[in-house]
Amino acid sequence: MALLLVALGVVRLLNTRPGFDPYGWLVWGHQALTGTLNTNAAPSWKPLPFLFTVPYALAGHYQLWLWMVTSVAISLSGLIFAARITYRVLDPRPQRRRVALAVAIAAGLAVYLINQYWHYILSDQSDPMIVSLCLAAIDCHQCRRYRWAFSLAVLAGLGRPEMWAFTGLYTLWAWRSVPGMRRWLVGGWVVIVALWFGIPALTSRSPFVAADNAFYSGRRLHHDLVFGTIGRYLDLMPHGLEVAALVSIVLAVWRRDRTTLALAGAIVLWMAIEIAFVIHGWPGVPRYMFEPAGLLAVVAGIGVGRLLIDPPRLATPVGVGAAAVAAALVLSVIPAVVYQARWERHDLGHQRLRTRTINLLASEVAGVGGPARFHGCGEPLTRLEYQSMVAWTLRDNVATIGFKYGPAIASTRPIVLITPYPAAGSGWLIQALHQRTARCRSL
Repeated sequence: MALLLVALGVVRLLNTRPGFDPYGWLVWGHQALTGTLNTNAAPSWKPLPFLFTVPYALAGHYQLWLWMVTSVAISLSGLIFAARITYRVLDPRPQRRRVALAVAIAAGLAVYLINQYWHYILSDQSDPMIVSLCLAAIDCHQCRRYRWAFSLAVLAGLGRPEMWAFTGLYTLWAWRSVPGMRRWLVGGWVVIVALWFGIPALTSRSPFVAADNAFYSGRRLHHDLVFGTIGRYLDLMPHGLEVAALVSIVLAVWRRDRTTLALAGAIVLWMAIEIAFVIHGWPGVPRYMFEPAGLLAVVAGIGVGRLLIDPPRLATPVGVGAAAVAAALVLSVIPAVVYQARWERHDLGHQRLRTRTINLLASEVAGVGGPARFHGCGEPLTRLEYQSMVAWTLRDNVATIGFKYGPAIASTRPIVLITPYPAAGSGWLIQALHQRTARCRSL
């Protein structure tokens, strides 16, 4: 409940709006209710947001606010689950619990240090949500809440296909270790298959439309595919945390700490899958690797905690050395924190200008009579970056909003150009061309 209140405050006070993809997901919800869903156009199909945007569409224009609060709240919850995992793995003695608690909270906060993480939270993308779902699944497994763990893994798998491998491994373990879950396991996989492939089969040119669209991404690597993907991953987190994670893995090998090694193995497996996807031809953009970056924060926190908790006494040489290493690792993160804060502040200014532009679009459309005023006046066109926003504002499908101005203007068919002015936040120009009726010409 506290997270929901914090999320509502963040949404209201920071005054940002969703990005291109989330507006497309909101369109999916509205179109699903009207029976006109078309998943051929951008954004690429993914079922996770669809679970929310369809019921939220029943609330009309409040659909936007419901999605924003939901997205931010789930994204912020990653701190809680990362901290719980870290504290439980450290398993401190009673006299060291305060230190372990401080380290666990720091590990949770470190999740927010993922490069541009706050940009994706404030633009209401699903990637930070999936990080939280993955961490929550691990937390529930540690608490022996195996049905919850599997359910959360299924939800995460509805957002990222990389998660299918982990859900599959968990299915094999649970099938053998928790026989009472077998129907639950089958049901989870039915949900994954039905939502990932069944809905596109009914609403697009192919059940594999998401995979087909990914091949045409302009952000995919064209050379040095393996090390280029690894480089993208290493750029996600401060290098001090990456060193701390390596220290943690060394300590885990020495202590035979299977849990920490399993977490590190999950990072390696995710990256191996991502590299395979990139070699296959998919883009492998950095946000697809937020999940292993979130796990890295946990592994790094465990390592720092070991250095501070396990030495016998701070006054001994071992204790002093361990504390010095832990302090050096923590201090090394400070420049990255400062840089991230400055970048996010700069980005927030741009997002607020963009919010003003989007709000002015709604005002302009309302000023000429609302979305219904555009029906029957030909294809609406706008700049590509605003395609999904215009679709949501006009209560239309993204597939019906064009962005290729030249061919459309050169033709003789009716079109309506909905163009933002060059200066951000300064309004929109609506032009009705080649119209055959007075009602449409008056636009």
